[in-house]
Amino acid sequence: MRRTRIVATLGPASESDEVVLELAKAGVDVFRLSMAHGDIPSGIERLSRVRALVPDLAIMVDIPGPKIRAGSFGSLPVTLAVGDEVEVVEGFGETSTSAKIYVEREDILAQLKPGDRIHIGDGGTSLLVIKSGATTIAKVTSGGAVMGKPGLSLPSSILNDRLPTDDDRARLEALRTEPFEILAVSFVRSAFDMVSVRTVLSRDDVMMMAKIETGEGVANLDEIISVSDAIMVARGDLGVRMPIEEVPHLQKLIVRHGIRYARPVVVATQMLESMTHAQVPTRAEVTDVANAVLDGASAVMLSGETAIGDDPVGTVITMDRIVRRAEESFDYAKWGSSLGVQQIVGTGTQSTRITAAITGAAWRAAMEENAVAIVACTRSGMTARAISRFRPPMPIIAVTPSESTARQLRSSWGVQEVFVSPSTDIDVLCDFAVAEMKKAGIAQSGDAVVIMAGSSSGGTAITDTVRMVIVP
Repeated sequence: MRRTRIVATLGPASESDEVVLELAKAGVDVFRLSMAHGDIPSGIERLSRVRALVPDLAIMVDIPGPKIRAGSFGSLPVTLAVGDEVEVVEGFGETSTSAKIYVEREDILAQLKPGDRIHIGDGGTSLLVIKSGATTIAKVTSGGAVMGKPGLSLPSSILNDRLPTDDDRARLEALRTEPFEILAVSFVRSAFDMVSVRTVLSRDDVMMMAKIETGEGVANLDEIISVSDAIMVARGDLGVRMPIEEVPHLQKLIVRHGIRYARPVVVATQMLESMTHAQVPTRAEVTDVANAVLDGASAVMLSGETAIGDDPVGTVITMDRIVRRAEESFDYAKWGSSLGVQQIVGTGTQSTRITAAITGAAWRAAMEENAVAIVACTRSGMTARAISRFRPPMPIIAVTPSESTARQLRSSWGVQEVFVSPSTDIDVLCDFAVAEMKKAGIAQSGDAVVIMAGSSSGGTAITDTVRMVIVP
């Protein structure tokens, strides 16, 4: 089993029923659906269709936040050449060209001033404002080809929107009864942002993923993680809003902090960017994906490569090969032992700390006794995510009575999900888990298996039991 997960973004090149099924077969664990493109009804229809096609996989819905987008450049690349002057004007539903770029946001251009920079997409193409106003004139300082509806990054002093934005709020209200597992929240700058979005969504069964892509998000990283269920290293906007040389170091920082809190961490943006049109990735991209695995990322994400790329399925197959090879070089023993006592038990509520301490004991027992597997009996997925952060070399089997939790765990490193009928009898759960592992060939008679289970204390679920079982 590949242990690092793959997230693939669906778009015009990949959202047909046939391609979705091929992507799932190629190894996608989580499908990402962006709500930034198209209207809400079409987004809901796409979500329902994908859920019916892949009932066992996780679906991540991404809301745009205060993201500003350009009017569509169309499905074919449009070249912006260095030195050319372009008009930048407000307009909705208009087609952008190499001479005129429409901005789908009211009252924003008036805040620009000469000398400001506008970055397009992930920042590879940029403009310098030379005249501001209702019609802004800008010069192309970094050229390139653009297509679709790329995001526009403006000076951070202009964007002071709090989350959720009015557009986000409309999407959240429409999503309250829809079948998805993860909500990715863009441009999170504080814990308050995540709490506000969670309040509007009004659902306890959805994982809230904070996208870290601003300097404020980095500065408030710990408080954001503490109120989030998962984290994304959104390197595109992060590399535009922070010095680009800081991005590799911030990636490592965010990954380690997320794992400290037992949160899945997704590394995203330009991982195999050249495969949007090329048949093979660059050597640098292969190295980037491998390094994300070695950094300890829970998942790696494909964006434009699968959304608008020439060969979405081939790109996922390539990603799968790179990840599997990198995992062969991962130092599992060193990773777990390097977490440290404080990182194991020093954060969160009392129930969280107890769960963390028990999972730490389970990891040590499994390593010392060379167990063939670690089993987490879990309803919410918390126990499985807590043991996952130790990156044990043996399989992690999550036994859960919740189909939603089973799908959510597709975002967690190294977890194999097993759906089971609800039971409060630990002996029954242990027997079931052992039988399933023998059936799958993971365990045989005489092998040691570590099993974790919990109880309810004052209405709060706590993982408070760890057992070493010898397979009969």
